[in-house]
Amino acid sequence: MRIGFFDSGIGGLTVLHQALRFLPHEDYLFYADTLHVPYGEKTKDEVREYILDAVDFIAAQKVKALVIACNTATSIVIEELRTRYDFPVIGIEPAVKPAIERWAGKQKKVLVLATNLTLKEKKYNDLVQRIGQGESVDSLPLPGLVQFAENFVFDEEKIVPYLEKELSLFDLNQYGTVVLGCTHFPYFENSLRRVFPKDVDFISGSIGTAKHLKQILELKNQVNQGTGDILFFKSGVKVEDTLLLANYHSLFEVLDKLS
Repeated sequence: MRIGFFDSGIGGLTVLHQALRFLPHEDYLFYADTLHVPYGEKTKDEVREYILDAVDFIAAQKVKALVIACNTATSIVIEELRTRYDFPVIGIEPAVKPAIERWAGKQKKVLVLATNLTLKEKKYNDLVQRIGQGESVDSLPLPGLVQFAENFVFDEEKIVPYLEKELSLFDLNQYGTVVLGCTHFPYFENSLRRVFPKDVDFISGSIGTAKHLKQILELKNQVNQGTGDILFFKSGVKVEDTLLLANYHSLFEVLDKLS
C-alpha cells in the first residue's frame, strides 16, 4: 500500500522530498489539486470542499497513511479528516515552536511567511499564542510565491524583486528566524537568502512532518520495502505526460541542492 501525499499544488513535493529521505523504500501517491490552486486566496468553505473531494479520491486508492502536505489545508480540515478515515492522517503546520524556542528571551524576532488563509486561521493564531508566550512573532502572506512555483518560475532575478517589494516595510535585521509556513516556499530559499541578512535562519515543518510519518508507520509495523515509486495525480487525473513528470522530478533535484 502506498503513502498518500496531498497538496493544492506542487508545494507538497517539498514534504515528499523529506519523506523520501527518511523512508526511501516506500511507494507513494502524490495528489496536487491544480484545478483549484492557490488555496490561500479562497474562502475556508471552498477549500474544505476541495480537500474532502480530493481525500475521498485518495482513500479509494487504498493508501496506508496520508500526509496533508499543505499548511492551509491542515489548518482548515485536519481534525475532520482524522474522524472520517481509518488510516493515519498527518498534517503540517508552520514551524513556529522551534523558531520561538531558539530566540526566546533574546533580542531577535520570528517572521512567519505563509498564505493569507493560513495566517487568518484560528489554528495558526492559537499556535502563536500558546507557544509564543509574549515573544514577538510577525507574519506576512506571500501568495506570489505560490504562483511562481506553480508556473515553474524559480529564476532569482524574477523572485528577488518581488520579495524586496513585499518586505520593504519590514526591518529585516530584527529577525533571527524566518518560518517558511507554506510548502511552496522552500523552493525559494536561495532567493530569500539574498534578501535577508546572512545570519538569519530559515526553517519549515517538512522535516518534522516526515519524521512523524516514519514514527507512525514504525509504531504500526507498516514500514515496507518498496522502490520509492511515485504515482502523480492532478485533481484526480493520473499524470502520464513525460515532460510534466520530468518537471516534477527536477524539483527534487532543486531541493537536493538546498539540503
